[in-house]
This record gives sequence, C-alpha cells and structure tokens, in this order.
Amino acid sequence: MRDVGPTKTESRDRRRIIPMSIDELEAEALRLTPEARARLAERLLDSLEDLSDEENARVWAEEAERRSAAWDANPSSGRSAEAVFRDAKLRQA
Repeated sequence: MRDVGPTKTESRDRRRIIPMSIDELEAEALRLTPEARARLAERLLDSLEDLSDEENARVWAEEAERRSAAWDANPSSGRSAEAVFRDAKLRQA
C-alpha cells in the first residue's frame, strides 16, 4: 500500500506546471495524438455531467457568446453547412 501524499517524483512534477491561458491550453491539447485528444475530450465531457442544470445552461450560454464573438470578429472564418455535412459524410465512408 502506498503512503498518503505525493512521491518525490510527483512533488517535483508539480513544480514544473506552468499556468497557461485557455488558448494556450487548447493549443497544447491540439498537439496531442488523436487517441490522447479523444481520451481528454471524453474526460472533459464526463466532467460536464456533474454540473447542475443551471451551471450547464451557463456554460453553454458562455460558449455560444464566445462563438458569436469569434464569428463577429471574422465572418469569413466560418464554413457553410453544405461543406460541414460533406466533410462529415466523407469521414464516415
């Protein structure tokens, strides 16, 4: 049985953690392998299941606002629904 508390390695690893913005964290996550990204996505989505209905509504409202602001800042960055569905069908094939 392991003692309670971090090992020397765990303590040393914690000191290497550098605070990062959500944009930096997202960029780092996108550098992961597809398998690691899928695992991370699953864990993040699972964590949302623990939210109350009110928290869930707030999180999705914030995400909608973020997406709306991104669209307003650069409307040419969007894709047509036709292109999205075409790409989705190609991935399923």
